[in-house]
Amino acid sequence: MDIPSPRGRESRLVDAFVEMADTLVDDFDTVELLHRLTEYCVELLGVAEAGMLLADQRGSLQLVASSAERTELLELFQLQVNEGPCVDCFRTGSPVSVADLAATAGRWPTFTPEALRVGYCSVHTVPLRLRDQTIGALNLFGTTPGTLSEADQHVARALAETATIGILSERAIRHGEVLTEQLQTALNSRVIIEQAKGVLAHAGDLPIDETFAVLRDYGRARRTRLTDIARQLVTGALDTAAVLDAGEHAR
Repeated sequence: MDIPSPRGRESRLVDAFVEMADTLVDDFDTVELLHRLTEYCVELLGVAEAGMLLADQRGSLQLVASSAERTELLELFQLQVNEGPCVDCFRTGSPVSVADLAATAGRWPTFTPEALRVGYCSVHTVPLRLRDQTIGALNLFGTTPGTLSEADQHVARALAETATIGILSERAIRHGEVLTEQLQTALNSRVIIEQAKGVLAHAGDLPIDETFAVLRDYGRARRTRLTDIARQLVTGALDTAAVLDAGEHAR
């Protein structure tokens, strides 16, 4: 994907941070925030896709958000084999950058062949970290070899830090049990949202990559949390036709 012009990117950066700041209110939806973050990364950094992982209460990484289905599957594979850039980034709390995966196949002998197979040639990972606390990692995938410019690295860190601050609210920092509960709630919410995406994809014969936008737009139009909309769909309290019809009108 092409990066916007400098003037256009500056405007979109302002939009991104304003939207994220507006999202960081009481009872904000962590999963929606992180999904939006992955979308902004793709738009603003010129990477092909992005994925976000958070640690659960046991300190194990879990997938929370991704910009595309193939990214989601690769992130899950990375967690299954416990090997890859996100795993290393989370363990060390430091960024990981590989400009050409094919040239460094020995670094992650199980992960790298799978990443290359699905079309990714480069990867750059940024920790979700505040001071000495790392709670997850942001993966940026490219379909061509290449590095991130210094400016792009700065933008990626700024977006990740904004999300981290939102998750680690002052109350959560002061009370560890609140932080644990908040992270686990985000992971549980992702499960519900994935189920709702499946319901919509089946009912509307939609590509799975399009269903998240339909869910999000329906919730925003009604000022209802994404997770609540997803739960209503999964339990049958909300008719899939109503959500799909609204999505058609929005296009």
